[in-house]
Amino acid sequence: MILEKIRVVELTEALAGPYCAMLLGDFGADVVKVERPGTGDQSRTWGPPFVGTESAYFLATNRNKRSIVLDYDHPQGLEILQRLLAAADIFICNQPSLSSLKRRSIDPVTLRAKNPRLIYCSITGYGFSGPKAGQPGYDILAQAEAGVMSFTGDPGGGPMRFPIAIADMTAGMYAAMGILGALYARERTGQGDFIDMALFDSQLTWLANAGSSYLNADVSPRRWGNAHPNIVPYQLFRGGDDRHFVVAVGTPEQWPRLVRLLGAEDTLGSDARFSTNASRIENREQLIPALQERFEALPSAEWIAKLAAADIPAAAINTVGEALSDPQTMARRLIVEIEHPTLQTARSIANPIRFTSQPVTYRLPPPLYGEHSRSVLQELGYSPSEIEYALSSACAVERQRDT
Repeated sequence: MILEKIRVVELTEALAGPYCAMLLGDFGADVVKVERPGTGDQSRTWGPPFVGTESAYFLATNRNKRSIVLDYDHPQGLEILQRLLAAADIFICNQPSLSSLKRRSIDPVTLRAKNPRLIYCSITGYGFSGPKAGQPGYDILAQAEAGVMSFTGDPGGGPMRFPIAIADMTAGMYAAMGILGALYARERTGQGDFIDMALFDSQLTWLANAGSSYLNADVSPRRWGNAHPNIVPYQLFRGGDDRHFVVAVGTPEQWPRLVRLLGAEDTLGSDARFSTNASRIENREQLIPALQERFEALPSAEWIAKLAAADIPAAAINTVGEALSDPQTMARRLIVEIEHPTLQTARSIANPIRFTSQPVTYRLPPPLYGEHSRSVLQELGYSPSEIEYALSSACAVERQRDT
């Protein structure tokens, strides 16, 4: 496996950190997930839906990991964590308070002084610099503050949040990318690194061409709904059966093909207002209703087939269920099924990266809370009596918190 014999200690919850650690686990890393007594990763409680006792949210981002429960506010639990970290290659942490990290001696400076080869990746809302450093971060805050919500939604409507936690997902992917880069650099230098990731920074990258338009042309984006600000037609349409589909005329050659398919050579095809993409953008309010009127002549599935035959990009609007059962999904084996100790089978969406010589592997289901505490402590060299004491101490903390 690509990351075989690489040990990752994950002290994170919710989405960004767990997603990053799962990606590394898919590549073969040994990921040990450290969870708090009593609650564990907060996403274990995020539901419904629940599958048995497990949250579907938790199942999404925690395969290929082992779980250990540690009370690292207790001296013994902190000593176990320190021993874990002493043998780790990568530490992923989402604690935004630097003072809290220093109090436990798990801050970047202290840990890297002890273990110079350690790659320490912090994932927080705002990073460790700037006026908002140390503040808690959430996906919806990052979407709001990074400007993305301001131009998401229908024209004339209000700001809209993207329904998936894109700031968390993006931060997790960038963090994994940074960690892999640091591992490669360590092969040359022998030294680890500190990676300071922030949800805000990651979400800001989503401005992409909209950010470039503002930075270089002083043009602020507006809400276009399902349309594209720079390409027309490139949006949603409705067939005669009231089912929606999308059409993307992204090249100059595709427009005349669409005109011929619609039998509109003498109307839309000869109208100078629609001859170029720039003119179609300028006159989109006249063009789009005319196209919609023609698309109402046939059901959406027929249009999609005709558009495909004419080499014009088009697609149906799938539901989640339709997407997950799509023939392309099945052909690419994009649904992972792993045997689970209580659910029989845990299903998740596959890692999209395809290697030829060293494929991504799916070895472990999302762990039960503390499922591997005993085996991890054994690997760390603790005696049977020390292990029993550590496990009973964690249980005592749980009982105390429950009370």
